[in-house]
Amino acid sequence: MADITREREYLARDLFRRYEGNPILQAQDWPYPVNSVFNPAAIKLSNGTLLLARVEDLRGFSHLTLCKSKDGLSNWQIDDKPTMEADHDSHEERWGLEDPRIVWLEEQGQFAITYVSFSVGGPLVSLAITKNFHTFARMGAMLPPEDKDACLFPRRFNGRFALIHRPIVQGEAHIWLSLSPDLKHWGDHRVLMRTRYAFWDGQRIGLACQPIEIPEGWLIFYHGVRVTVAGQIYRIGMALLDLEQPWKVLRRSPEWVLGPRADYERIGDVSDVVFVTGATVNKENNLLNLYYGAADDKIAVAMANMDAVREYIMMCPESDD
Repeated sequence: MADITREREYLARDLFRRYEGNPILQAQDWPYPVNSVFNPAAIKLSNGTLLLARVEDLRGFSHLTLCKSKDGLSNWQIDDKPTMEADHDSHEERWGLEDPRIVWLEEQGQFAITYVSFSVGGPLVSLAITKNFHTFARMGAMLPPEDKDACLFPRRFNGRFALIHRPIVQGEAHIWLSLSPDLKHWGDHRVLMRTRYAFWDGQRIGLACQPIEIPEGWLIFYHGVRVTVAGQIYRIGMALLDLEQPWKVLRRSPEWVLGPRADYERIGDVSDVVFVTGATVNKENNLLNLYYGAADDKIAVAMANMDAVREYIMMCPESDD
């Protein structure tokens, strides 16, 4: 058992490598004045990679801006104005838009963007639908505040959509899953994964990027927070959900697989933060790219071979959640 644990820990430590050109996007790259760019949604299209980045303006409010790149790493084309901007006169979006995730809804033939609207009552999860990332149908709030870190699965399960999200319930920050027949009415709310006392993810946890389907199930990345005397540390772990019943957690990593190490992850608007919100899988070279906010003011990418990722998660113990 000890040998298996040690082998898994070595694999976890070296699973991801940082792109040598990190950070790939910063405030100085923007075509208009901003304070910071971070926490992007990501999706791979036929002509390249699309990011929908969270951008904080010089007032401290966030909006979302589209960025495109053929290789997903360099030569980014950035919209010359905000792609999705908050309606600051509304209750839902009063204080801005934050931290999007994107999935392609197979049945609807459209992209679904879940994001955080900072409402009068606190942060809540909102939904927008688009076919082209130029026009958006805003569907409004999905669940009441306080709620964050949400993403849909790309298909239904037994006729119902599934949403992973992170509400604050009785002061606790666990990951939840809810079901809906129509993307409007949500029920069957249940805790999916809990924080783990004394672990690296003991303070709070939340979904990272969109769920990734692999033969073994749904691969989930999530962030965990540990509070130290010097402040909070945001790191990334993994879990595996059942393919047809995603409310069942099959495996969960004891270790983190990506945490702040480089200077650009440790120094910024918020120190010691790796906050993944987007992922792409290149089937040609079997490479997984994780896109993340580094220290809350820049965007970086980390890479891993998908076979190694699958090997690692299957070495992780069965979950107690």
